[in-house]
Amino acid sequence: MSAPRRAYDGEMKRVQFSATYPDGLVHPLHRRVTDPGPVTRAELLTWSPTADATTLFWCDADADATASVVRAVDSLVETELVEDGEGTYAFLRQDGYEFAPAVLDAIAAASVVFLPPVAFLETGSVRFEAVGEAGALGAFHELLTDLGDVAIERVHEFERSASPSRLTDRQRAALEAAVEAGYYELPRDGTIADVAAALDCSTSTAGELVRKAEAAVIREFVAGGGRDADSR
Repeated sequence: MSAPRRAYDGEMKRVQFSATYPDGLVHPLHRRVTDPGPVTRAELLTWSPTADATTLFWCDADADATASVVRAVDSLVETELVEDGEGTYAFLRQDGYEFAPAVLDAIAAASVVFLPPVAFLETGSVRFEAVGEAGALGAFHELLTDLGDVAIERVHEFERSASPSRLTDRQRAALEAAVEAGYYELPRDGTIADVAAALDCSTSTAGELVRKAEAAVIREFVAGGGRDADSR
């Protein structure tokens, strides 16, 4: 067994980057997003680290417009489109990622990890987040600046605790009951009393569960930058 790598000195940071690459380094799908049309934002949500690349994108348009964008990917083998209320999910199977080799080399050399989504914007910029020790993030930033125009938009501490996935079962049940009751509708249809009735608990307990769950979700949304409505 190989020896573990020495831990980095310093604190873990979470950094939001925005990068604009010269034309030769732009992913073909992103190039289509920058063209005039209904798709103004595409998000790379997840991908598999295999030669037979499988990716999940989301585009802020209907299935027909999304299909016209993903057809720009020459390596595409198979695609499946699923519309949701705000856009379309695109499952893509490719025989390669089609990112420029220089970009892939910078990613491979980085001692950081990347958080989805990677957002391809109509402005031509790519927005994404990376997590790592401050020195490693700085080194990655220097690598990127050799390839294009790079801006650091947000820097904050990386905290594993502030996540909706860490809601307690009761907190999650309270949020689900609140949604079901219409508590978050405009205008509001439900009340905390409805949540309490669904959970078979007191109104004060239901209110506390909802407030704590909301706080966890909102902290994570703010820490992650949310999904910028003005960039769509």
